[in-house]
Amino acid sequence: MGKIYKTLIYNNEISLSLLETTDMVNEAIKLHGLSPVAAAALGRTLTAVSFMCSSLKNERDKLSVTIKGGGPGGEIVVCGNCRLEIRGYIENPQVNLPLKSNGKLDVGGLVGNSGRMTVIKDIGLKSPYVGTTALVSGEIAEDFTAYYAVSEQQPIAMALGVRIGTDLSCVGAGGVVLEPLPDAGEESIKKCENLIKEFTDISKKVETFGIDKIAEKYFGEYKFYKLSPVYKCSCSKEYIDKVLVSLGKEELKKEIAENGKIEVCCQFCGKKYEYYEKDVEKLLEDNNGKSD
Repeated sequence: MGKIYKTLIYNNEISLSLLETTDMVNEAIKLHGLSPVAAAALGRTLTAVSFMCSSLKNERDKLSVTIKGGGPGGEIVVCGNCRLEIRGYIENPQVNLPLKSNGKLDVGGLVGNSGRMTVIKDIGLKSPYVGTTALVSGEIAEDFTAYYAVSEQQPIAMALGVRIGTDLSCVGAGGVVLEPLPDAGEESIKKCENLIKEFTDISKKVETFGIDKIAEKYFGEYKFYKLSPVYKCSCSKEYIDKVLVSLGKEELKKEIAENGKIEVCCQFCGKKYEYYEKDVEKLLEDNNGKSD
C-alpha cells in the first residue's frame, strides 16, 4: 500500500502532495518481472497516476494514462479510480539498458521521446475527456508536467523517483507535486520553483526517511490529510465473460476448434482465465446464445 499526504502551503496558495509508492512498485515488479529500468519507468507512472486519482471526486470516476514514446520499453499503460486502486503494465518489462553517465537508470532511453501521452478521464460526463500531449523527454515527470500545462492549463511542478536495490527490489519510490492555486502570487510560485529542486532525489529521500519524516522535516508546521493508494487489478471472471460474449458465438467456437481452449491473460496482473468447450457452451447458454 502506498501513501499520499496532501496539504496547502505558502498562505494556502499552493497545493502540496507527497507520495510514497515503494510497496506498489514492488508489487508491479513481482507481477511483471520488471528489469530495474522498466521498474523505474512503470513506477514513476504509477506514482503520477496515484496523484491524479487523488483528485477524482465521484465513486465511479476513473482514468487511464498511455505513454507511447517509441523506445525499446514499448507502451506503458496505467489505470486508476477514485478508490485509489492503481494498476499498470509496460509492454516489454524485461528490457534493460546501460546506466547513464551520471549512474542513474536511463528511463528516457527506455521510454523514448518521439511519441505522445494520452490521458482518458471518465468522470460521469456524456463522453470521457481525452487529452493528448507530445512527450518532452520520456523521463515521465517532465512529461506529466507538460500534459498539465497543455491539456489542463494547470502549471505544476513534479518530482518522481524510483530507486532499485542490489536485490532488484524497489527500496524507495515516490513523488512531490506542487500546484499553484488560481490566486497564487508570484512570491509563492517562486518559492515552488526553489522547493521542487530540493526533491530531485526524492527516491533516495523516501528510502532514507520515509514519507512521514519527509513531511516532518520539510513541512512540520502543516497538517496533512492522508490517502492510501494500492496496486490492485480490477479484472474478474465476470468481466472476462462479458468480453468473450461480445466476440460472438462463431468466433468463440472457432477458437475452441483450433486450440481446444480459450486462454485470456490479464496484462495488469498476469492472471490467466481458461475456457474449455463446456465452459463456452455454458457461457453462451447463460447469455441467451445457445449453441446447436
